[in-house]
Amino acid sequence: MLPSSLDILAIAAHRDDVEQTCGGTLLKAAHHGQRTGILDLTQGEMGTRGTAEDRAHEAADAAKILRVQWRRALDIPDGRVENTWENRLKVASVIRETRPRVVVLPYWKGRHPDHYTASVLGYEACFLAGLAKLDPQRALATQASTFGTSGDQKEGDSLAPHRPFKIIYATLYYDIRPTFVVDITDQFEGKFASILAYKSQFSDQEAGRDLFPAHAEIHARVGAMAQFYGMLGGVTYAEPFLQKEVGLVEDLLALPVKSI
Repeated sequence: MLPSSLDILAIAAHRDDVEQTCGGTLLKAAHHGQRTGILDLTQGEMGTRGTAEDRAHEAADAAKILRVQWRRALDIPDGRVENTWENRLKVASVIRETRPRVVVLPYWKGRHPDHYTASVLGYEACFLAGLAKLDPQRALATQASTFGTSGDQKEGDSLAPHRPFKIIYATLYYDIRPTFVVDITDQFEGKFASILAYKSQFSDQEAGRDLFPAHAEIHARVGAMAQFYGMLGGVTYAEPFLQKEVGLVEDLLALPVKSI
């Protein structure tokens, strides 16, 4: 249930992506009393380890740790996230339902096609969600009827148009200098606990041994990345983000981070 509009909605391709890229930031927002949510585009059925059912339970546990107020996974096929009209409508419907002020997307470049496609898909869905003459739910119902599919989209009360005020990009999965970093020093252990909630992914096992770090190494790896970005901002641990817009400064004396 969604009690009111979200302040921040993080959108990612797979369950556990948000925890790794911006989990600390969401937890910090929750500590500030802000309402946060996570939209996972896929169920995670193609993962090397575990099942979609495993990851559903783990995602629920991670959401509790990060104190997010809303989480949902769409039915877009894992490993086949495509920027289609139907998928844009699905995400646009969620944008209208949750009405976030800030949307966090993956960076638009990366190793995994699902990640960078989710970035463009998410941006275009945010745009569509603001079109007054488009009803995403009705359009989905019409498409399902036309093609004879039996999706779970149901035509109901129209949701008012909405676009987020700000779209930012979590860049942890790609080596690029961020626009800004968020200090998660106080939230680092909570972020790490949310990652470890995915026991099917991060426990020692034979499947995917050449792809996943050993359990004993995970804390050091996650910590090293957070420390690197923390160093850029003059704090212990941080998460990196990029914005496309030029920043606006009112007071030069209030600028953080020492130059020399």
